[in-house]
Amino acid sequence: MRTLIQALRAKELRNKILFTLFIVIVYRIGAAIPTPGIDYKVVSDTVRNASSGENFVALVNLFSGGALLQLSVFALGIMPYITASIVVQLLRVVIPRFEALHKEGQSGEAKLTEYTRYLTIGLAFLQSTTILVTAQTGALFGTAATGKIIPDSSVPNLLFMIIIMTGGTGLVMWMAELITDKGIGNGMSVLIFTSICSGFLPQLWNIGWVNGDWARFGIVSGTLLFVLIFVVYVELMQRRIPVQYTRRMIGRKMYGGTSTYLPLKVNMSGVIPPIFASSILAIPTLIAQFGDRNAQWVTWINTNLANTTSMWYIGLYSVMIVFFTFFYTSITFNTDETADNMKQYGGFIPGIRAGRATSEYLTYIINRLNTVGAVYLLFVALVPTVLILALNIGSQLPFGGTTILIIAGVGLDTLRQARAQTEQFQYEGFLNISTEKSSNVKEEDEKDANMKEKSEHSSHEDDVEEIEVTETVETEEVSEISEEDSVKED
Repeated sequence: MRTLIQALRAKELRNKILFTLFIVIVYRIGAAIPTPGIDYKVVSDTVRNASSGENFVALVNLFSGGALLQLSVFALGIMPYITASIVVQLLRVVIPRFEALHKEGQSGEAKLTEYTRYLTIGLAFLQSTTILVTAQTGALFGTAATGKIIPDSSVPNLLFMIIIMTGGTGLVMWMAELITDKGIGNGMSVLIFTSICSGFLPQLWNIGWVNGDWARFGIVSGTLLFVLIFVVYVELMQRRIPVQYTRRMIGRKMYGGTSTYLPLKVNMSGVIPPIFASSILAIPTLIAQFGDRNAQWVTWINTNLANTTSMWYIGLYSVMIVFFTFFYTSITFNTDETADNMKQYGGFIPGIRAGRATSEYLTYIINRLNTVGAVYLLFVALVPTVLILALNIGSQLPFGGTTILIIAGVGLDTLRQARAQTEQFQYEGFLNISTEKSSNVKEEDEKDANMKEKSEHSSHEDDVEEIEVTETVETEEVSEISEEDSVKED
């Protein structure tokens, strides 16, 4: 609260906050506008009968703030941009060109961002095509459609709708980058946070108000509050590895000789493992939607993989979370590169030799942290499943493990950036005040110096006048004496 009050006092930060709110409002308005060519009444009736769960479709619908199942202009939301960013990041391991661009610095990152944008548009085109095809049969909603969702199924009309959805994704991507450049926080994270909260809070309130079950509402709210506090606590935890830098003489100056630390988070993979696990487990379910419902393999998939409370789903979900925790961390944090950078700048870990030994030590620490992080992600991801089984809530549970991780992570990151910018503007204000004071002091000194010069000049003029007066007096006296002498001689 203190950070928010301080941010609102500064004009620049206040403008950034208002700009972010404006973009969020535009985004939510676009999420409520249906795509041209959609029978909105049929879509609304089908959504009411739709089954929900923690699968890929539900995840995309969550990230779009319910716009996916409403088939709105922003139906895909920010999900194609997230997928493209992750794919480009993973391709750094496979494509040497991407790794070289990453090491080039700002210019290389700008090129990778350009590739990410192109890939986002391509993924949006493919995903919008898939969504419209599956929406016609009702496979997108997990149930049969109550009517014809797309009255005109001609190719030109479908192509027009695909272009509209793809353009909406491009607009969302542009708005996210605008928030990052001119607003507060990471634009992509802010839009995801807004989308989750837009459907999260009403569903939570419906448990008590609509259904009249205030006991379950209290249990769910208390569990959510406890898990959020736990997630915030773990996300702020760090394993600090001490690093010492040797002294180096460059020219006539001495550099280095300082002690610092290398901060390593307990959960270095973030929210990526649950997202990857949910996405992969949703693939068989989507394939089964196009098969014969009476076939044995379709029945097995719908019973075991489409049901998030089945033992098969829980087991595979847990194994994939553990796997992607180690896999994603090994890609994003390269221990060999970190050890080489430390050695290049004269840094070393006390008691560990620089180079290969440092890399092995960091790998050992990362594996231990990943073990704890995987257990932590399993706990957070399986809490909703336990609540569903214990309270028999079914699809009414308003949050999942991914939801909790995103809310806590985005909230902490945005608050951290707002605090940093607040301190920056306060520091700049302090510098401006100090420069104004110094300039005022200089002006006063200049005024005093001018006054002294004037006084000295005036005193000098008085002295000159006195000298002239004495000289005139002396000349008069001399003339009088000469006159007296002349009189005496006469």
